[in-house]
Amino acid sequence: MNIFPAIDLKNQKCVRLTKGEFSSAKIYNEDPIRQAEIFFENEFKYLHIVDLDGALAGELKNLNIIENIIKRFNFKVQVGGGIRNEESVKKLVGIGADKIILGTAAIKDDSFLKKCCNKYTTSIALALDVRSNKIAISGWKDQTDLDVYDYLEKVKDYGLSRVIYTDINRDGTRDGPNFKDTYKLAETFNIPFVISGGISSIDDVNKVINDNKKIEGIIIGKAIYEKKINLRELGKI
Repeated sequence: MNIFPAIDLKNQKCVRLTKGEFSSAKIYNEDPIRQAEIFFENEFKYLHIVDLDGALAGELKNLNIIENIIKRFNFKVQVGGGIRNEESVKKLVGIGADKIILGTAAIKDDSFLKKCCNKYTTSIALALDVRSNKIAISGWKDQTDLDVYDYLEKVKDYGLSRVIYTDINRDGTRDGPNFKDTYKLAETFNIPFVISGGISSIDDVNKVINDNKKIEGIIIGKAIYEKKINLRELGKI
């Protein structure tokens, strides 16, 4: 099981949101480089970074911070937020990002997703940010009527390296993730899934591991920052 501690970047600080609401942003570390160092010291091998400013602007805004983290620490980093064109994908691949997370641009234009999967094989992850099985885009601000199953059925053979499924209504709440829907999607489509949104305790993590439902990884944010999970214990999983 791959554990992804999360760093969400807003105004060059490490923040967390609740249910995707930018007005709910709470600063947990003024220095995201130091936060990455803390994760590195606790033996994590993977890192999930989201450029929240980029997600709103539609272009990368914190590339310098992301590059600094990748170059300083030996993480496999997956990066999302504001990646709306191939130039941004190329930049992130160039600085050593392990996975490039496409969301809004992929949902709006699945041919862009297919092109990136073909050109950057093994590097493209798809973010599916969902409310009640319907996909949201543009930093979760815009709610579509697109059913998550219908969309995955369309793109399932493009060569995605992983799907990151976030139940927006669980994100940042520490109410526990949406096990049921994530498991069902992972069983339906032969693509590695990463579960995100609402992890509240080490018990949630162990449940995902023990249930063994084709889940490749777990993204954990607020539960770490509010010390609901012991970092040392988590880093050893």
